[in-house]
Amino acid sequence: MKVSMRAGRITTLVAVVALMAGCANMNEMGTGGKTAMGAGAGAALGAGLGALIGDSSKAAAIGAGIGAVAGGIAGYNWKGVKNDVEKSGASSLGVDVTEMPDGTLRVNIPSHVSFDTGKYALKPALLPVLDSVARALVQHPELRAKSIGYTDSTGSDQVNQTLSVNRARAVGNYLSQQGVPVGNLTAEGRGPSNPVGDNATAEGRAMNRRVELYLYAVQQ
Repeated sequence: MKVSMRAGRITTLVAVVALMAGCANMNEMGTGGKTAMGAGAGAALGAGLGALIGDSSKAAAIGAGIGAVAGGIAGYNWKGVKNDVEKSGASSLGVDVTEMPDGTLRVNIPSHVSFDTGKYALKPALLPVLDSVARALVQHPELRAKSIGYTDSTGSDQVNQTLSVNRARAVGNYLSQQGVPVGNLTAEGRGPSNPVGDNATAEGRAMNRRVELYLYAVQQ
């Protein structure tokens, strides 16, 4: 049974990759050689990869992140932006900056540097990191950002969903206050879904309380 299910998943992913290739070819024909990933294909690829990696909560989270803000230019050079964010003190704060398979740059913001428990007011220690992100978004008008808020499983789903939305919006609002056009920012709350840690432990719950900020480029 497990073998057949895995085979089905592989078949699905192969179909998705084929779809993406077709979309890329069409974009090359219509945009002078620039390749962009369609939103639907990117999201489907994320789901497919998440399924193929495995059934653990971590694998589900990886799949959820991939394609979350698809629709941007594939193969964007993130070197300068990534270095600037890392130099802002991100590493010392535990903020992870990662180039994702879908072409986005993910800035993973853990709870201990972002918000107090049950709150959505940004902590001062995080602001230099967000300043560097805002600077990149202002200097590179082709860039966009999407913040996705998460909580642990403690409390009701309704409370957690509201909290995750408010935290994602808090990050977006700060970026806009630094001069980033509001139209270049989106925010989404996903409550306790897509955990990256074990909600049965304090350490795991802390890992799950986070905001994932995705940067991506669009064609001008």
